[in-house]
Amino acid sequence: MSISLTVIRLSRVRVKHKGQVTIPQELRCKLGIEEGAILEITSEDDKLILKPLPPLEPGEPVGEEEFKKILAELEERRRNWR
Repeated sequence: MSISLTVIRLSRVRVKHKGQVTIPQELRCKLGIEEGAILEITSEDDKLILKPLPPLEPGEPVGEEEFKKILAELEERRRNWR
């Protein structure tokens, strides 16, 4: 019988202006998160959950739900651009 353990190193990050945080390099590498990656963020009880989404290929069709998310993100970026 084999037992598999997942060890997660505790990291603390500081929330910056506009709610930005930096994901530690160790976690980015482990999860394959690169600059420009899209993450889905949700909350569960008192926890934030970030989930990397697979990258979209140029010209790849997206569903209506994903399209609305992309439009909302672009609108948010447009409002915050200076």
